[in-house]
Amino acid sequence: MNKHVAPETPEWLTEDSVSLDAFIADITQAAKHMHYPLAVEIQKNIPIYDAQLIASHIGEPAVIARYMAEWTRILREGPGVIVFRRAYKDLAVIDEATSVLQSIIDEERKTMGQRGDYFGKPGDNARLWNAHEKLCAASPESFARYNALDIVSLISRAWLGPLYQITTQVNIVYPGGKAQTPHRDYHMGFQSAAQLVQYPAHVHQLSAALTLQGAVAHCDMPLESGPTKLLPFSHRYVPGYLAITRKEFRAYFEEHHVQVELKKGDAIFFNPATFHAAGTNTSKDIVRFANLMQIGSGYGRSIEVVDRIRMSKLLFPKLKAMIAASAFSERDVEHIIAACAEGYSFPVNLDIDSPLSGMAPPSQQDLMRQALAEGWDDQTFNAKMDDYVTRRRTH
Repeated sequence: MNKHVAPETPEWLTEDSVSLDAFIADITQAAKHMHYPLAVEIQKNIPIYDAQLIASHIGEPAVIARYMAEWTRILREGPGVIVFRRAYKDLAVIDEATSVLQSIIDEERKTMGQRGDYFGKPGDNARLWNAHEKLCAASPESFARYNALDIVSLISRAWLGPLYQITTQVNIVYPGGKAQTPHRDYHMGFQSAAQLVQYPAHVHQLSAALTLQGAVAHCDMPLESGPTKLLPFSHRYVPGYLAITRKEFRAYFEEHHVQVELKKGDAIFFNPATFHAAGTNTSKDIVRFANLMQIGSGYGRSIEVVDRIRMSKLLFPKLKAMIAASAFSERDVEHIIAACAEGYSFPVNLDIDSPLSGMAPPSQQDLMRQALAEGWDDQTFNAKMDDYVTRRRTH
């Protein structure tokens, strides 16, 4: 069992909390304590499992529990990355889903034009947002066959527990497509340094426990096709959301990252705080097709249903008048906005609010602040809030 524990961190992180030497020391020491006996092999510090071997034990709860416990340790304090060979035994299921998803991409290209995303310019890659719902809408039968998979359920429950929620986004990288910038992922990976320092250190640790990152290979992915670059153990570093934006950490990543070849039907899952980036597709003829998975904890819900749009519309004219009458300080207004409007930008419809100009679109609170600062009339504010709702619907 891996007993190496990362050093304690202060209650609040600042830019001064970041140390490349401390980061290197921790991941170097952690790599010396790997012990994952159920893996069929360990390649480049990444444990690899045979999904079909695991499936043969699905009727043996004690065996499955041992697998899941081992994966939990890997994702929590181990390398943070797991590869499953033969996640899909029947590759016809992959081919069928690929065909449906490609047809959706082709159709969207006709109506929306060539699109990239916040890590790739148009022409280098193609992205299908909300592939999960779109696959279900286009071919419920294909969706059912694609998602009738034990290994996704097992790894999701090993990290998130039950009630998890799956979202997927297809990423296609064409020959010549460039590598991504190394990053951490959702939630905190989508926030700026100025935002990150507002959260106590334990929330930085908690963020990674709210989601699981994964990808299913829809084609063979040799190294020249640019499979995901990963830095095992990097998720352990608590100030890592601040660190990954620094050039010295990115340089270390580029020098020390690893990549694992995948075959069609293989799957990879990792702690979202693991430093990672899609690689450059240096091949001449491989169109790298991956269905990315962002699996969320079912605990990310409030206890009651609250119509914050309705509240905001009712509050806005009264609050505007009270501010004009000097009833509140600026700090008071911030407290009131926080009590009323939704402060988080997600979930969003990334087809409409694709964050090409930033990692997150405006929240309800941002709109209310803007409305008060710019003196919007009530009709304008209400229309903007209605548009906010409309832009979060799928179609």
